[in-house]
Amino acid sequence: MKVILTADHAGMTIRNEVISLLEEKGIEYEDTGCDCSSSVDYPDYALPAAKRVASGEFDRGIFICGTGIGMSIAANKVKGIRCALTHDVYSAKLTRQHNDSNVLALGERVVGPGLAREIVNVWLETEFEAGRHANRIGKIATYESDSE
Repeated sequence: MKVILTADHAGMTIRNEVISLLEEKGIEYEDTGCDCSSSVDYPDYALPAAKRVASGEFDRGIFICGTGIGMSIAANKVKGIRCALTHDVYSAKLTRQHNDSNVLALGERVVGPGLAREIVNVWLETEFEAGRHANRIGKIATYESDSE
């Protein structure tokens, strides 16, 4: 698995926690997040990273900002992205099992480093169940294609 990680100025602490987890798990990653504490615009980080997931260059993405909301909205504008904003382990698991999410958004001001680590771990380890869920994902892909 290959993961792209990005964060704006409000996601620095959790980004570092996620990097540590990815390294412990031996998962290949690229960090494209900002390295500053001054305010930056989350779309400048989310959109290019989401495009790289959608192109197949990366299998999954983890995007972090203050609430995760901005990153998730921006990422979901990219065709082929199914970004899930999660603040709990249960949702992280189900978004992989049922929705085949390929991007995870987290909010540093909402979850602490320990919980973020648990969320990311379960999201990385959970597989898509397919079955009846694949039909639903197909409907989304069809809609994306039809609305071009």
